[in-house]
Amino acid sequence: MIKARVVAGDKEAGADLMAILRPFTYRKYIDFSAIQSLRDMKALINREVKRTGAERDIKKGAGGIREVEFVAQAFQLIRGGKDPGFQQTELKSVLRLLDDERLLPEGKAEALWQAYLFLRNTEHVLQGMGDQQTQSLPAGEEDQAVVAAVMGFPGWEAFLAELDRHRQAVRDVFAEVASEPVQEREEPEAIREARASWQAEADADHLAEELADMGYEAAREAAEALLALRESRAVAAMAASIRDRLDTFMPRLIASCARRDNAAQTLIRILPLVQGVVRRSAYLVLLIENPSALDQLVHLCGESVWIAEQISRYPALLDELLDARTLYTPTDRESIAQDLRQHVLHVPSDDLEMQMEALRYFRRAHTLRIAACEVEGALSLMNASDNLTWLAEVILEHVLDLAWDWMVQRHGHPGHGEEDPEPGMLVLGYGKLGGIELGHGSDLDLVFVHNADPNLSSDGERSIDNATFFVRLGQRMVHILTTQTVSGALYEVDMRLRPNGNAGMLVSSLPSFEKYQRQEAWTWEHQALVRARPVAGNGELGKAFLNLRREVLCERRDPGELRDDVLAMREKMRTHLGSGDKAARAGEFQLKQDAGGIVDIEFMVQFAVLARAREFPELTRWTDNMRILDSLEEKDILAPDEARGLREAYIAYRSATHRLQLQRQPGVVQGEAFAPHRQAVTAVWQRLLGD
Repeated sequence: MIKARVVAGDKEAGADLMAILRPFTYRKYIDFSAIQSLRDMKALINREVKRTGAERDIKKGAGGIREVEFVAQAFQLIRGGKDPGFQQTELKSVLRLLDDERLLPEGKAEALWQAYLFLRNTEHVLQGMGDQQTQSLPAGEEDQAVVAAVMGFPGWEAFLAELDRHRQAVRDVFAEVASEPVQEREEPEAIREARASWQAEADADHLAEELADMGYEAAREAAEALLALRESRAVAAMAASIRDRLDTFMPRLIASCARRDNAAQTLIRILPLVQGVVRRSAYLVLLIENPSALDQLVHLCGESVWIAEQISRYPALLDELLDARTLYTPTDRESIAQDLRQHVLHVPSDDLEMQMEALRYFRRAHTLRIAACEVEGALSLMNASDNLTWLAEVILEHVLDLAWDWMVQRHGHPGHGEEDPEPGMLVLGYGKLGGIELGHGSDLDLVFVHNADPNLSSDGERSIDNATFFVRLGQRMVHILTTQTVSGALYEVDMRLRPNGNAGMLVSSLPSFEKYQRQEAWTWEHQALVRARPVAGNGELGKAFLNLRREVLCERRDPGELRDDVLAMREKMRTHLGSGDKAARAGEFQLKQDAGGIVDIEFMVQFAVLARAREFPELTRWTDNMRILDSLEEKDILAPDEARGLREAYIAYRSATHRLQLQRQPGVVQGEAFAPHRQAVTAVWQRLLGD
């Protein structure tokens, strides 16, 4: 079916038929079972070649045309459902894609193509000589001389040497791609022991003893979890072939987990993934066929509950474990943007559902890579937040482009006067997004602003006024970001920081936004503005917003009123969101909301900016707390030891929060561990706000 295409008749009906058949050819999930199918098919061909004495066949024989095609088709079947770029009939393009995606060692795809050309040219010579359908090399010296001459060689031996070189290159690649998995008799002792334990009809006590002998620290819990899986309805209902895959995989998993200090914990974290994919056993084949991917799975799930849950919920992420080079290599914003461009290159821009699925996978894959780099120590907390923030910005840019194209196709471009700038929308990031401090699972605090004249209308056949155009544009963006598809939501979005909150317009014009900020906004909204910045959209509008933000933050404020407003809001938050007296008496400390915690630092920074920006406009330059603290120290608003203490506390709190997020634990710790930091924060709080 890979090579099938409509060549005659009703082209529209043919296209409909191909669309119906495509999901059966290219599975939505990574399907490594295709490799075993190709092994079986090649084995049948080899037996037929041997039976008929056709070893000299340059198509079906070892290193022949068929093996080149099999290599390409294996990757097409494995990856075509996820990457439409593999859904093509031309062999050369597929081989080039294998090289671009680094799915074969460097130079191997080109070697396959050169071998294919040589073999095809030889095939044409053979068929032309006898005017018949044949791929067998001649036995007679006269015919051999003809073949060599037509192929441009001085003699048969020279031709044969070149042919053998090409066939050997093909054999090597085919053997690497479709090599037989390690047989049971070749398996390490640990896997043989695990196989016996998995397949034995043992009770929990006996199985726990065996697991303890393998090195499991909480063997009873692991034994009960394994028995629950083995006796589950899903496993009992398995077809024999699929049960064979499970029985091949589980000993490898058990043995791999046994090498970890937290073996039982790691195994128990991974079993929900196994339970979830038993009906899609191609994922098990992926891990059987790629032992290094299984090692990465065990390592990452052993280090992080969050990673284990992500992979269990979205098994397609197992594909990211195949290449440790990309998994553990930190990246930058431009690289993320380039990756996204490549990722959606073959997804039709007018197919919103496919675009949404592609974006969801892209976000989860890159988030997994960032978490993996954190686990390995390749990314610090600050760098991880940078990467998560860059990822969100790149995705927001693409979502805005998708929503804009969708609106323009239906209603045309928004109208504008001859002297007016090109209308556009600006996406503002507040909170953690604005402060470049996103964590795993953070939602996005967004505000939308446009610069179009609301009295004009779009220029399409179904024209609408500009205000309606941008409201619908914002709605389309929120739809793309938050709709629950089979892959979940792209991001959780919070729009409550827009003017008038949930009661206000989803998208404001810049003049309306300015009027609200100058005349109606509460102090806490100006506090939020300290962390606001453009994250996607119209560049000129972004500059206008930054000018407005600076002017608003630099407005004259009564110090006493400002202090009272900030204290009132902080007390309200602490009452509703803090740990409370009972937790405090138990010695617990909520890193974010309790006194001396993260929010206290943020409120002090915001208070200082609002109180002193009129005197020092430079304080409005940054939106992240660390650089604002540097600015406050430079302007002598904070003493060096105060600024240093706040920075150290902020990094310590956020690092602890990040670690707890990766373990799916609440941001609550024993207070004595952070007592010096809390004291430093409280001392500065008393000096600045004095409550």
